[in-house]
Amino acid sequence: MKFRKPINCISMETNIHSLTELMQALAANNPQILRVQTSIVCPHSILLPPGYELVGNGSSGAVLSFSNGDGICLTGYNTIRDLIVISSPSCRAIYLAAGIADMGTIRLNNLSVIGQVSLIARTGTLKVQIDARQVDVVAADARHFNEQPQKYGVNVLQGAFTVYNFNNDPKSLITASLDHIAAGRPGAPVLGSGVFLSGYSESGGAVRLDRLLTEAVYSHGMLAEGTADIITGGVFINYGVRATEVVNTREVTTYGINDMVLDNWGTVENWTANERIVSYGPSGIGFVNFGTVNQFIAKGDITTYGAGARGFNQYDGALASITLASITTHGHGSIGIQVSKPIGEVRIKGSIVTHGSVGNSLLKGVLTRLPATAFSVKPGGEVSLLSVQGNIESYGDDVDTLTVEGGMISAIDIEGEVVAHGQRSAPIYVGDGGIMPRTNVKARMAQ
Repeated sequence: MKFRKPINCISMETNIHSLTELMQALAANNPQILRVQTSIVCPHSILLPPGYELVGNGSSGAVLSFSNGDGICLTGYNTIRDLIVISSPSCRAIYLAAGIADMGTIRLNNLSVIGQVSLIARTGTLKVQIDARQVDVVAADARHFNEQPQKYGVNVLQGAFTVYNFNNDPKSLITASLDHIAAGRPGAPVLGSGVFLSGYSESGGAVRLDRLLTEAVYSHGMLAEGTADIITGGVFINYGVRATEVVNTREVTTYGINDMVLDNWGTVENWTANERIVSYGPSGIGFVNFGTVNQFIAKGDITTYGAGARGFNQYDGALASITLASITTHGHGSIGIQVSKPIGEVRIKGSIVTHGSVGNSLLKGVLTRLPATAFSVKPGGEVSLLSVQGNIESYGDDVDTLTVEGGMISAIDIEGEVVAHGQRSAPIYVGDGGIMPRTNVKARMAQ
């Protein structure tokens, strides 16, 4: 598909009052601003030619709805702003055309959307820059889209807001700056993942993310009980993505089975969560890292409620330092913090507390029986410093509170106590090959 590169300066503006006027303006194929003046229902999707801008009139009555199928297809150098865009939740409300080599800059600004925002570059697309600001996906169902990253024994479902380079050409690149992206509502989450970014692989189809700032995100994967090979995420950074900054300015909440709240398979320089992180479903994780993160800071509490839903997991890759407010888990098999690879400093401003015994938890695509340990270092895991200002506590039976099984904690500073409240439990367990300094660690069994 080839298009004439649009002129840089648009001088023409057309007011749109009806579907007929909209179709006539699009057919002119002359770069211009189309200003929607009212609520318009389209019986089919529309193609926005290169250089066109589709904008509202500054009122809440500027609505573009699509009664059948997808919505607005972008072809390059396009802007959509100050609009309400509505499709069926399972359809793409806004999406990219395929096969265009250079799509220039795509701008989305001040949008309320029902349906997926699908910014996917496919075969033939080598260059696209995405600038999205204040995009609120009110409702979407992204569970059925076939393009899905796969690794560690699982597939990841796309999100309500998706940026995905699905072109394996090493020359293909998406650059993006995403500010104030929101998805779902409390008790009415988007289905699938929430905010989803992915490249094709580590070697081709890259995404370079200058910044991602999210508003509140609520998502639900709607996966069946026992599912082990599919996951989702509230905010998911996949492989092939290199991000300078990720900030969750408001809470991020997931509701379903295997719904990670924050998940990283890519490379993130700095990731900050300013508000609480909540998982309600089984085998959800507050923050899980398979990639590379320089610094992760959670200023709000991390809380999980489902069986096997862990607070924080360093599965693979590298993480230089984490600073967390507190972690509380509820449910059998729900570990507070688990470290399986080397990590730098772990600083907890409050406490780590688990309320559960032994139960099933998803571990690299396999449901595995695990105790709800508060802090666990597995073989291959290393922690340079564990600093906790509060307590480390477990309340379940048959649960050791702090365990080092073949891994190592180099330095430890716990201002509070390590406490085991359950029966047949111990506050500290160091297995064969495990290394942990005991100096000034106050540990006890609760009476």
